[in-house]
Amino acid sequence: MIRLAQPAELPYLQEIEIASGEPFRDVGMPEIADDDPMSLEDLASHDVWVAIGEQGLPVAFIAVGDVDGATHVHQVCVHPSHARQGIGAALIEHVTRGERAVTLTTFRDVPWNQPYYERLGFRAMTETSVDGTSPGLAEIMREEASRGLDPATRVAMVLLPAQERP
Repeated sequence: MIRLAQPAELPYLQEIEIASGEPFRDVGMPEIADDDPMSLEDLASHDVWVAIGEQGLPVAFIAVGDVDGATHVHQVCVHPSHARQGIGAALIEHVTRGERAVTLTTFRDVPWNQPYYERLGFRAMTETSVDGTSPGLAEIMREEASRGLDPATRVAMVLLPAQERP
């Protein structure tokens, strides 16, 4: 079941994000695993959808907001105990049902990042506003770089609305 997150669940979503970062250690990115989760204020400022597990608690979430007229995925996390069950894909599918493009930024070479999103239909965009990335998306990538994420390892991606997909 997918539903909007309740305010009391936001601290638990931070725990899910922390747990979902652990696999980055296995690909030589401990700094990503050690990164702070989204703040409670950031979570509260986005539309946050949760996938509910058998115990009635969230096992995954997706936080989205508007960036330059597109639905932007700020964060999608699945607790490792529920990984590889299609839950992340279900959350992404949930927010891509509309008539708007969906964007996100992610790592190029992490298997569960760019290659995963490509399998879901997302396509890489160029990294600068001059070459086609929207001003808001370019700003997100600059903010990521200011937090130490190497722009060479990052990619902006888009999933066009269904009626515009090839």
